[in-house]
Amino acid sequence: MRTADFDFALPDALIAQRPARPRDSARLLVVRPDGLDDRIARELPGLFRPGDVLVVNDTRVIPARLRARRGDAAVEILLNRPAEGGGWHALVRNARRLREGDALAVERAPGLPVQVLRRLEDGGVLLDLGPDPDAVFSALERAGEVPLPPYIARPDGPLPEDREDYQAIFARRPGAVAAPTASLHFTEAMLAALDARGVRRAAVTLHVGAGTFLPLRGEDPRAQRLHAEWGEVSPEAAALINETRPAGGRIVAIGTTALRLLETAALGGDSWQRPVRPFRGLTDLFLLPGHRFRSADALMTNFHLPKSTLFMLVCAFAGTGRMRAAYAHAIAEGYRFYSYGDASLIFREEAP
Repeated sequence: MRTADFDFALPDALIAQRPARPRDSARLLVVRPDGLDDRIARELPGLFRPGDVLVVNDTRVIPARLRARRGDAAVEILLNRPAEGGGWHALVRNARRLREGDALAVERAPGLPVQVLRRLEDGGVLLDLGPDPDAVFSALERAGEVPLPPYIARPDGPLPEDREDYQAIFARRPGAVAAPTASLHFTEAMLAALDARGVRRAAVTLHVGAGTFLPLRGEDPRAQRLHAEWGEVSPEAAALINETRPAGGRIVAIGTTALRLLETAALGGDSWQRPVRPFRGLTDLFLLPGHRFRSADALMTNFHLPKSTLFMLVCAFAGTGRMRAAYAHAIAEGYRFYSYGDASLIFREEAP
């Protein structure tokens, strides 16, 4: 297996710079074992059966990008997650210049104390932002920017509407630096239609970290490690998921973040019928072809970058040949790619 096996040519014109309006007008490519079907996101409720359960990620994106100064030098901070034992794990541009004990002055939040505790082996930096988490989140609301992916061009910084556009309808628990983008296509009308059809929802939390923006380095994906992200599958969510298949329903992961967390929780599951256990903690699970999925029968996700960990994930879920064919169809038909782009709904082979 090589990283180059997951490469494909993508025209720059297909990289979405703004979301579809309204959200549910985005295109939806349905990928089944027997073929492809071009749909619209608002048709999603009709593609499910009563008794199916959608597993959604209720993380909320925080304005995690801060502009700061170390003396006269400009520094850009992307907060990743609170670190175990205190402090914040962050990615910092120009991190090589930082030294333990350096104080950073945050623009538009002069009262927020930021001190470098140490540089980390994974390329990140451990920062001390003071003892009060509420003060940190308040400062982020004043001074932080929505951490849009680098392929969304905003030369002068995020637009005012990005704060709402880059937030999913399910967002409840603050902590992510990237949106679970499959959820960006849902509207209140779609949720009402799903409820009327008897499709239920289980909410889990995976705080998507800054590592999701980082490219793979090296030609052997199996030698790579992902940045750890914090997640939780509550006992209530696990119970709802585990009763789905015995009752004849299907488990549908809404987004790769939900699927990664479900597969992490499935490492302790006891059977195909009851796939997951409650989970709370960090996960760095990297899903590659050859992984035996236990937790989901279908996956809704946007279209991903060439040679990315997320394209590798969808290939692992449904087969590399099938997903390469689906992506070739999407490119030929002008589907919009990446965070603000269109979506796919991928059904696996029938479960045993």
